[in-house]
Amino acid sequence: MAGEEESSPLLSSTSTNKTTSTSHDRTVTSKRTVTSESTPLLSSSSSTARYDGETEEHDRDEAISAEPHPSDATLPSPTKKSRRWPSFIAMGILGILVVVIIVLAFIIPEAVQEYAQQAAVIEPTNLALESITTNGVRARIQANFRLDGSRVANDHVRRVGKATTWVAHQLQSDQTKVNVRLPEYNSIVLGSADVPPLLVNLRDGEVTSFDFVADITPGDVEGIRIIANEWLEGRLEKLRLNGEADLSLKSGIFPLGTHFVSESLVFEANKVPAIPQYNITRFNVEDGPMKGSMLADVSLSAFNEYPIGLDIPELAFDILVPGCASQPSILVAEAATKDVHVTPRSDVEVEVKAVIRELPESLTRDCPDSTSSPLDNLLRQYMHGEPATFFVRGSRHPDGDTPKWIADILSSVTLPVPFPGRSLDGLIKNFSLTDTHFTLPDPFADPNDPDSNPKVSGNILVTADLPSEMNFGIEVTNVRATADVLYKSKKMGELNIPKWQHANSTRVEGKGDEGATLKIESRVNDAPLNITDSDVFSDVIQTLLFGGETVRLRVKALVDIKVQTTLGNLVLKEVPAEGKIPVKPLPKGSVGSIDPKIGSLRVLGTTSDSITLQALLNVTNPTPYTAHVPYFNVHVMGNDTVLGSATVENLDITTGTNSDILVTAKWNPRMGGSHGRQVGRDLISQYLSGWNTSVTVKAHRDSLPGQHIICKALSRFNMTFAAPKLDLPGDTPDEKSHFIRDATFHFFTSTATFTLVSPLHYNTLYLDFVNATALYNHTHQIGQITYDLPFSAPPGKSQTPRLPVKWSIGSVGYDAVRRAIGGKLKLDAHADVDMRLGNWQESLWYRGTGIGARVQL
Repeated sequence: MAGEEESSPLLSSTSTNKTTSTSHDRTVTSKRTVTSESTPLLSSSSSTARYDGETEEHDRDEAISAEPHPSDATLPSPTKKSRRWPSFIAMGILGILVVVIIVLAFIIPEAVQEYAQQAAVIEPTNLALESITTNGVRARIQANFRLDGSRVANDHVRRVGKATTWVAHQLQSDQTKVNVRLPEYNSIVLGSADVPPLLVNLRDGEVTSFDFVADITPGDVEGIRIIANEWLEGRLEKLRLNGEADLSLKSGIFPLGTHFVSESLVFEANKVPAIPQYNITRFNVEDGPMKGSMLADVSLSAFNEYPIGLDIPELAFDILVPGCASQPSILVAEAATKDVHVTPRSDVEVEVKAVIRELPESLTRDCPDSTSSPLDNLLRQYMHGEPATFFVRGSRHPDGDTPKWIADILSSVTLPVPFPGRSLDGLIKNFSLTDTHFTLPDPFADPNDPDSNPKVSGNILVTADLPSEMNFGIEVTNVRATADVLYKSKKMGELNIPKWQHANSTRVEGKGDEGATLKIESRVNDAPLNITDSDVFSDVIQTLLFGGETVRLRVKALVDIKVQTTLGNLVLKEVPAEGKIPVKPLPKGSVGSIDPKIGSLRVLGTTSDSITLQALLNVTNPTPYTAHVPYFNVHVMGNDTVLGSATVENLDITTGTNSDILVTAKWNPRMGGSHGRQVGRDLISQYLSGWNTSVTVKAHRDSLPGQHIICKALSRFNMTFAAPKLDLPGDTPDEKSHFIRDATFHFFTSTATFTLVSPLHYNTLYLDFVNATALYNHTHQIGQITYDLPFSAPPGKSQTPRLPVKWSIGSVGYDAVRRAIGGKLKLDAHADVDMRLGNWQESLWYRGTGIGARVQL
């Protein structure tokens, strides 16, 4: 039966008579869902759109079609957050009075008492606060009452009860004042009510409809505050209410006297109403009319599931945020609501206006033993999409129309209110880095020094969407950040900007339906880039060098921002930001366009098998990037064999042509192993012979000391160049590439002299042995020179001594020389030469062609 669900019996009862006084203890339970105290008066199941664009659905038909059942609460404002003491008082009083009237009316109190407790069914149908008075509220209570004998388990009690109540038929009470106390809190008065005379039908199944107005007055504000705080902190396991009244009764024309009644009701914790849930349908913040202020405009929506209606006047509140640990909450705003009209089982709309004035120092000051302030903690929660907690407390200085008792109650209770966060993912529309400059690590820096990492400098341009609720002036003045740099979702490294960088911002209003954006510009200087994954870094380098496509590096950052607002200067910490940095690839043929050229060579030192050289190098930078290189060392290779190394220090690379780059190189073929010397000998011989030779440079694990991750990535690549052309002393465009410029044959003396050009500007070469053959027309031997006395080749042009020639008499080449006496001819030369430079010695070969030779008698 529906009635059985709606009117579960009172769980316990005791009866004492003190001069015809009765008291009853009972625990109230309810199984229906329409007006149960276990559910909030205002539900979040409304489908009203939220301010963040989300919706929450509910089934209103369920709430409307559900049958009514006892309720212990009246409806507060969604912003008012006070406890529902009118519900406790009104419904509790109604139940107490009806049962006590029956029990006190009969001669067999114990049987009737048990019957009344088990058979009584009370079904509230409506509770409305008709008006708010200076002392309390005037509530209209509507309910149905009946006795249902089938609910009584004991047959004897049921028979006696039915018979007794059938005889009595009706009972009536006079106007009664009921006080409700809290027995477990020093019996402080929670409130009182003036109840008009009531007439009750007692026969089984007969329904009595109540419809009366009661004046309810709140009691001790301290008691309300204690209960509210215990409930909010989760310490309220149960709530016992004790109702007391002097009750005058009569049955028909027979007076039954005045009785002192004391009745208790116990509400279990899970039956106490929860905090109403709500949707925020509008949230807007803008600059206030006064300097140093902002205005917030908020709309709240909730669904009232209960058959309760009331009108709530304008109310004022204080808005607070959590302070540091063990410190009080901080007042940040003052808010006020407009009149709120609450109707049963319908949406409730609440308009809230708030004024935010200059932020207190305690809000922006770092907490003890922390680097974060209360404002930092609040914004961190909000910007990461987590609910931020605000505290709402009734204003101690309300509007003059607000009754004092309401102000006293509201100001005594502080209610935590979760404010939905808003993730800033996707807020950054564009992130670009231009005028990029790279600085390689300093090999001599301490490992913990930022100089031990590569650095990046450049102009950052960020375009960010502004949330629609932000309609106040904001200017970004400084930024700093820590960021992860990713390529194809894999982390490549970390970019750190620990120092504040100057920035400026411009608000750009959107067109049409587009929202406003904020354009932020900043110059970042020497931001350390720590490479953490050599494989990913290697993929980036490979794509830039050979992929021919733009590399898009993804940046996930936490940014600290200094902003200026009408409230003052603020620091927003760890603002999440994401963006992409496009890195343009090298143009096709870029490696070949580097075009290295050696301007001059100087020998710094020699050993028996190595030469330390210093050269001035001219190269072309084909990229749009610049760089500073404190130190970098590479291996110099030929035919996949390490032949030496080259080092640059304190080098600044600019775009375009870079001249006079000082390079220190060491020729040491022993680095290539047992066959290194032969490879090196052949490479020098080919180069001196003017052949098309190439050298390869390749990074290795110690190219950047202490940067093994970067070196490992760079060592996977090598760059091969045509051997640099030397600018030889006295060169003309026609003479380049010939170390033997010309020759003179003395026919009668059978000797020859040669003009040599040394590539060294400051050092002298020595030729200790020469075994050469001169050829005409590439194949016909002219003669042979064998000379084992050392002679020098100083810097610039020089003449060799007269070298003896053994003619190939009778050959075609010999005849060509005879015919050319007094003139010139072109010849080729093949030679094996022992060369010496300081302590270094090497046997080289030379193959020269097209050497101009004069023939003299």
